[in-house]
Amino acid sequence: MKANCVFCRGFLHLQRSLPAVLLGLTAFFGNGYAQSSVPENNPESSTQLPTASSQPAATPLAKLVEEAEKNSPRILAAEHGWQAATHESVQASALPDTQFSVQHFSVGSPRPFAGYSNSDFAYIGVGVSQEIPYPGKRGLRAQVADRLADSSRADAESVRRQVTGQLKATYFRLAFLQQTLDVLRRNDRLLSDVEQIVESRYRVGRGSQQEVLKAQLQHTKILQEITMHHREEGQLEAQLKQLLNRTQDTPDIVTESLTVRTLSYTAVDLLKLARQQNSDIHARGEMLRKAETQIDLAHKDFRPDFNVQYMYEHNASQFRDYYVATLSLNLPNRKRHSAELAEAVQVREQASQELQAEIQARLSEIQQQYVFVQTSSEELKTYREGLIPQAQATFQSALTAYQANREDFETLLSSFMDVLNTDVQYQRELADHESALAQLETLTGVTLP
Repeated sequence: MKANCVFCRGFLHLQRSLPAVLLGLTAFFGNGYAQSSVPENNPESSTQLPTASSQPAATPLAKLVEEAEKNSPRILAAEHGWQAATHESVQASALPDTQFSVQHFSVGSPRPFAGYSNSDFAYIGVGVSQEIPYPGKRGLRAQVADRLADSSRADAESVRRQVTGQLKATYFRLAFLQQTLDVLRRNDRLLSDVEQIVESRYRVGRGSQQEVLKAQLQHTKILQEITMHHREEGQLEAQLKQLLNRTQDTPDIVTESLTVRTLSYTAVDLLKLARQQNSDIHARGEMLRKAETQIDLAHKDFRPDFNVQYMYEHNASQFRDYYVATLSLNLPNRKRHSAELAEAVQVREQASQELQAEIQARLSEIQQQYVFVQTSSEELKTYREGLIPQAQATFQSALTAYQANREDFETLLSSFMDVLNTDVQYQRELADHESALAQLETLTGVTLP
């Protein structure tokens, strides 16, 4: 009799709880979950997860990019390096330092002013001398310095794009985690309710222990996934704060929900833009032009430099003063300058090959990212128009069959997980799609809307 009472209580509990949970599942997957899988380019899309009133407002990516450009130590260091390089041209084109000299000439004794009053050879002289490079050398040296400054400017731009590109990729990954975390939590709550129903069915003899264990296992897997998401989210927050030069104890960043951006450029357009606007290619190009100018300067170094000197020599009042002007030539060592010329030629060839290698590497990377974006767009469309609706329809069918005792729990749970996994995979593909577009922006210098 006691056992029968336990059976009756379990059966009554099942009758009371099962319809409510099944109704909740139906509402969740028929409405709420379907909303989470609406295509992102729909203005009424509910991909954006509901935000609690206490949760901080989402920070737009554009605002973070602007902050990084102002505060990133890497960007600021590269810009200061470029600004420092702009001052090298004036130094390279300036004349060598002027020399000023004072000379004393004594006669008959090493004592100061010996013979000054009785010999017209003793004197006190004041002179100045100036080295003058062969015409054209200073201009070429200035050009070499200008090429280095231009290369430094391109390097600074490259650093800026690298930092902002890394920021975007990290932001998109963080957005994926924050969006899927809410999906996992909601499904975890539903699985907890389902787990209670399965246990109730098992207690009254209408279910098996395997169903209970299966529900508990899936519940644990979702908890594990939530924990892993929290760990990676914390790591990404640390990376973002580093890129923004924020202290690690500042509030965490809340991302905006990801939306699908379209690529309006063709592969040919992107490759052409990369040749024109890629900062790494520009830097290599400036190094090649610098090497070519260095060859011209090496040819000029075979020409002699000049030295002009003038000295005024003052004697005692009874003797006349001396005025001395001197012009000297600095004859170059041809063997040394021949070696410098040969070195400059090899440096030019090296710079030419490095430029070609840089072009090929960047064009290859652009083509790879372009192919990924195109195929990813098709895959996202397949998710929106095929996989997600099909998974939801399969679950609805399994739910109806389970309610009528025509389907087992494992089939219901499997279809439930198909819907969950499909949505998570869609969000992951969306984040990868946006990261690839961000990489194309870095490589080509374009800004996609």
